[in-house]
Amino acid sequence: MQIFKEIRPLKAFLQQAKKSPVAIGFVPTMGALHQGHLALVEASKKENTITVCSIFVNPTQFNNPDDLARYPSTLSNDVELLKKVGCEVVFCPAAAEMYVHANHIKFDFGSLDKILEGEFRPGHFSGVALVVSKLLNIVTPQRAYFGQKDFQQAALVKKLVADLNFDTEIILVPIVREADGLAMSSRNVRLTTEHRKNAVAFYHGLHKAKALLLAGTDFDKVQAEVKRFCESHAGIQLEYLALADSTNLSLTKNVTEQSILLIAGYAGEVRLIDNLMLTDEN
Repeated sequence: MQIFKEIRPLKAFLQQAKKSPVAIGFVPTMGALHQGHLALVEASKKENTITVCSIFVNPTQFNNPDDLARYPSTLSNDVELLKKVGCEVVFCPAAAEMYVHANHIKFDFGSLDKILEGEFRPGHFSGVALVVSKLLNIVTPQRAYFGQKDFQQAALVKKLVADLNFDTEIILVPIVREADGLAMSSRNVRLTTEHRKNAVAFYHGLHKAKALLLAGTDFDKVQAEVKRFCESHAGIQLEYLALADSTNLSLTKNVTEQSILLIAGYAGEVRLIDNLMLTDEN
């Protein structure tokens, strides 16, 4: 496995590799890797000659400095995990390598980055778009892999790639869950024992909402019931439960075959997100 901390030698390595017929797959991460990230790497390895995984905690997408400071960093362990699944290239730059100059570029996706996560984390998606643009420009992959847990992020990245004519296919990989249903997240390691036990309320809340909606319950009533259910668990605070069209993420109160439920909230001091397609069995 090749490990790069600087852009120039990584680009030189990939340019050399491209002298032979290769397909490059890319998995962008912020580290603290878990099985969900490894599933992205495994998906890439099935479809590409070389898989590049980036590990970079991007400061421009954090609207809360405390959240950035507390974000887990486990680089040595991450590298070992990537070795075990056969990842060919790791790119783990410092912030000064990715942001040589002060950043003044801002992205605006219309309503898409103002709702859901965009409402509660202003500026977040502009930072995501900036770093993804940089990484795609550096790696120039044929395919890039994102997890369904960050569904809104993936939707924005697809729009970014289409609007800026990046020659990269964006592939969404299903959510990987713990045995009790909690969506795997790097933030889960910060949960206390009690909050970890109760955080699964978000997953159960999604399934409760799904059952109620499919039974014909009005969405406003569903929201109220899921809020009551989630917050009946100690330390759990619901920020939103939303119903949207998965094809364009437009918010709605009406169920269709393309409907997706999205949820976010706090387990103690840790903010978690999850989602569920109404056609999903799990």
